[in-house]
Amino acid sequence: MEDTTKVLDLLDELEDLMEEATAVPLTNKVVLEAEEIFAIVKDIRLSLPDDMQQAKWIRDERDRILAEAKAEYERIIREAKKQADYLVETDDITKRATKLAGEILEDAEVNARMLKMKTYDYVDKMLYDMQGKMDELNMKYFGEMYTNLAHTFEEIGTTLNANREEIKNLAYKTQSEAKGSPEMEE
Repeated sequence: MEDTTKVLDLLDELEDLMEEATAVPLTNKVVLEAEEIFAIVKDIRLSLPDDMQQAKWIRDERDRILAEAKAEYERIIREAKKQADYLVETDDITKRATKLAGEILEDAEVNARMLKMKTYDYVDKMLYDMQGKMDELNMKYFGEMYTNLAHTFEEIGTTLNANREEIKNLAYKTQSEAKGSPEMEE
């Protein structure tokens, strides 16, 4: 909750800077200090929950795993082709080499597919877990924020009603005093 509050405060600060910025005449543009903006953005990034940074790590890890799987697949295919080329060189074993090369290629493709599927399963599980955490954070922080906001609006409404009643009473009192004063009777 502390991180969320800090992020919201930093966003308010950024918004204040933009509202106070000097306007460029005849345009919808304003002049801002880049260093101040970059400092606030840096603070916002540092205040983001670890779960968001973990989501980036998961995406990067997924990409790395997929790249490794592709490289392994290509290496296996190259090895299978080298093996097939070597066996084909001899006339007597050409048929056997062709058959063996096909089996090696098939095994390589099966292994590559299995590795890809395991990678997809791993990344899917990580994303599913992250989605659950994000849903949990959403319910926790935004539910709490909504409750606080509703409570604040109720307090403001109560205060406004009390102020209106006070004004009505003062107006009634002033009117009553004015009717009873000698100056009004003249």
